[in-house]
Amino acid sequence: MKIRVQFFSHLKEIARTAELEIDLPDGATVSDLLTLLYTQRPGLREWDGSILIGAGVEFVARDHVLLPNEEISLMPPVQGG
Repeated sequence: MKIRVQFFSHLKEIARTAELEIDLPDGATVSDLLTLLYTQRPGLREWDGSILIGAGVEFVARDHVLLPNEEISLMPPVQGG
């Protein structure tokens, strides 16, 4: 199944793109997606403990089962001033 991944803020620079389309097997989870992304874009792994993951308009956990054509957003922690 195809998953669209969007990167925000400095994660976009680390990934060297704002968006990727990834092929994953049916039943894959966000954790599976991250494992694949860290292989393809090793610099992202440094942010593993703080990445916020959105599916549509909701934040999701790493055990979230992905749906075909789902849009996943990867964001650094929100910071304010």
